[in-house]
Amino acid sequence: MKNIRRLLLIVTAVLIVAAIAYAYLPQPVEVAVTTVSSGPMDVSVEEDGYTRVRERYIVTAPVAAYAPRLLLHVGDSVKKDQVLTVLEPLPPGVLDVRSRAEAQARVAQARAAMRAAQTNAAAAQASADYAARERKRMQALRPSGAVSQSQLEQAQAEAERSAAVLASARSAIDVARYDLQAAETALRYSVGQRTGHGSERVDVVSPVDGAVLAVSHEDEGVVNSGQPLLTVGDPHFLEVVVDLLSSDAVRVHSGTTVWFSGWGGEHALEGRVRIVEPVAFTKVSALGVEEQRVLVIADLVSPPPQWQRLGDGYRLDARFIVWAAGNVLRVPVSALFRSGESWAVLVVRDGRIALQRIELGERGELYGQVLKGLQAGDKVITYPDDTLRAGERARIV
Repeated sequence: MKNIRRLLLIVTAVLIVAAIAYAYLPQPVEVAVTTVSSGPMDVSVEEDGYTRVRERYIVTAPVAAYAPRLLLHVGDSVKKDQVLTVLEPLPPGVLDVRSRAEAQARVAQARAAMRAAQTNAAAAQASADYAARERKRMQALRPSGAVSQSQLEQAQAEAERSAAVLASARSAIDVARYDLQAAETALRYSVGQRTGHGSERVDVVSPVDGAVLAVSHEDEGVVNSGQPLLTVGDPHFLEVVVDLLSSDAVRVHSGTTVWFSGWGGEHALEGRVRIVEPVAFTKVSALGVEEQRVLVIADLVSPPPQWQRLGDGYRLDARFIVWAAGNVLRVPVSALFRSGESWAVLVVRDGRIALQRIELGERGELYGQVLKGLQAGDKVITYPDDTLRAGERARIV
């Protein structure tokens, strides 16, 4: 009996010592892992973009004129050669008291000049009639020898000179008449006495079928030659404009696939890059950093019914696929960290943590391409922190 109790005490003591020793042993670290696998992978560049009508036309005033109020509004449909507005002649100026008095004086001056020209013409007419009669008399006396040949020639020259003076005097009457008409017109036509626009008008027509995209001059008033009136274009022909960092733009080329999301529709839209502009520009970011940016123009290749609700200047998110492969060994980027000059991951093998340096190829948003160091099926720790050490026991959760 005593031996049995002694044995029970010994077993109890051993269990207590074992429990205390176990309690002080290092406990396995709980870690979350993911499996290295083979599958499709792509590398993309993302940036905001906006839609733009591919062919837009700014309709301008061909001449300086008076434009009535424009009846078209943004969104209105237009047809090719449709009259958008009619430009009228500029109205005459306003005559103040002094200007009107000067205009009246010019009319009186023109009338006096008209009377003087008529008087000079009458005198020239008399001289021409006398010279003509004198020449006729000389011609009648010449056969009898009563006048010499030189006297006859002198009479003929005088008759021709008098006829020329008469023609000049009559022309002076025409000039005086036109000056009088001009002076009376300047006095008669002014803004205060204008009863209507002139008969000459210029039709401004639409160059294409489409819709009004912008109105630059809506209210009536004077417009200068070349002044924009409105902008038209076909909203069914859209393109997408994205400005990328120059370091990202060098990886994009004509034909690159791009996906558009965040535009309000249910599905992403597919597009193709048409052109990468060869000239960069400087843009200041929201943080105040100067960046070199490049405009990239892409066309929508998804069926038009999918994006017919888009319009000019709509915002969307662009994702350019700069590299893609169908079956590569990949590891989530959440498991990657730098170890010296190399990339590394923490691998769980036989219940313990091991540091594994790897060689990466392409690195995308979700996955990195593994070239060396891992195999399909390896368990790597996601989001590793500084408390994990190689060789520690790990328990996967």
